[in-house]
Amino acid sequence: MAQLLISAAHKSSGKTTLSIGLCAALAGQGYVVQPFKKGPDYIDPMWLGQAAGRPCFNLDPYLMASADIRDLFDKYQAQADVTLVEGNKGLYDGLALDGSNSNAALAHQLDLPVILVLDTRGITRGIAPLLLGYQAFDPKIRIAGVILNRVGGARHEAKLRAVIERYTDITVVGSVHEDKSLALTERHLGLIPSQEHGDSQALIKRLAQAVHDQVDLKKLLHAIGAAPAKTADSRPPEPARDTTLDTGAVDAPGVRIGIARDKAFGFYYPDDLLALQHAGATLLPFDTLNDETLPESLDALFIGGGFPEMFLQELQANENLRSVIGKRIGEGLPVYAECGGLMYLSQSITWRDQHCNMVGAIAADVHLHDKPIGRGYVSLESTEHMPWPGLRGQSVKGHEFHYSSLSGLSSQTRYAWRVSRGHGIDGQNDGIVQGRLLASYAHLRDLAGTGWAEHFVRFVRDCRTQDRTKSLSMPGLEIVN
Repeated sequence: MAQLLISAAHKSSGKTTLSIGLCAALAGQGYVVQPFKKGPDYIDPMWLGQAAGRPCFNLDPYLMASADIRDLFDKYQAQADVTLVEGNKGLYDGLALDGSNSNAALAHQLDLPVILVLDTRGITRGIAPLLLGYQAFDPKIRIAGVILNRVGGARHEAKLRAVIERYTDITVVGSVHEDKSLALTERHLGLIPSQEHGDSQALIKRLAQAVHDQVDLKKLLHAIGAAPAKTADSRPPEPARDTTLDTGAVDAPGVRIGIARDKAFGFYYPDDLLALQHAGATLLPFDTLNDETLPESLDALFIGGGFPEMFLQELQANENLRSVIGKRIGEGLPVYAECGGLMYLSQSITWRDQHCNMVGAIAADVHLHDKPIGRGYVSLESTEHMPWPGLRGQSVKGHEFHYSSLSGLSSQTRYAWRVSRGHGIDGQNDGIVQGRLLASYAHLRDLAGTGWAEHFVRFVRDCRTQDRTKSLSMPGLEIVN
């Protein structure tokens, strides 16, 4: 089995584009490719998962214990021929000054050779001291090869190769020339999610072809100590498998949770969805843009993050679904919403010259700004208003990425979280609690030690039991959830 970490000298070097192309090119040669992404990112894993034809999992040294990282990595890399971990930012970058949560530290923990992607615009001979410095800075890290990216032409490539060969012992495994048609479109929080892209599969195929033509896959695999490339006929990778399937049996009585999965809402960790199912949930997807009603016999809703601001008119136009969701929440349906989901459940969203009505379950209005309001990791302490009993009295870590803020909230608003790090809703609080609704800017991760999936499912199950007991004690009363 081949394993590697793709990193760079700094962010925006093109490593995500090349990682997507590598996943697709290797899958096209018959390999089973398992992608991972370092950090709390949602969008890059969507692209990597689609390119590889397998769900991409996040490895986050800040949110996850070392043992959890190791267990998650071992579980899924064992099922693959090639395991590719894409880093975030530069090889030695991270929150801690000692580098303990850097990409290099992750490579050391998992014993991964590093393929370094270098943006070569405006550099020739200077690439040698850069590579030598990266080697010398931490001798424990094995830089097995380099991919020269955004190369200016054949002459530029020849100079770079000659310099690297003369001054270093690092293997050049590829040289990808500048091609603006291969660029992935970005906006305020990074790349456009793959489910929003007009033809993501076509772009992935172009990236795979570029990598196939300009990266020597045999040399790359040899550099990281793996077997030579397969000789199977090139074929496009299969679409990523639905991570809500094949989760094994559960002993507890199941609950039915509707989950918003469409172009507007798609920020979910695959392992969180699996954790929900292992806790006893059946996940039933619905489309906030096109479905006029919710799936039948739901016990709860989960509305994750996304970019609802990009679909304001469509969300507003689907008045039937908005009305159904608002009615069910008013009747006591348990709901968990993160970031984009919180925005959708508000009264309205204002962005630039658009002002559109949303569900209206939360008595507040959302306003989007040009600069981030909350961005990065958060630390939260639960309050007495936390509706999920298992998380009361607990401190958890998560992350937030939002350019929006709320106005019009009542001073009597109850919050599930006190914010000790981060911004949340107002710099001090997060997690609006309204009946059985919990809506927060923070994104939780089950593997971050929160165990939130089990706590939410248990809460939903308890609510269902309470409603059925109440229904039995009051003949003629119909409980819809």
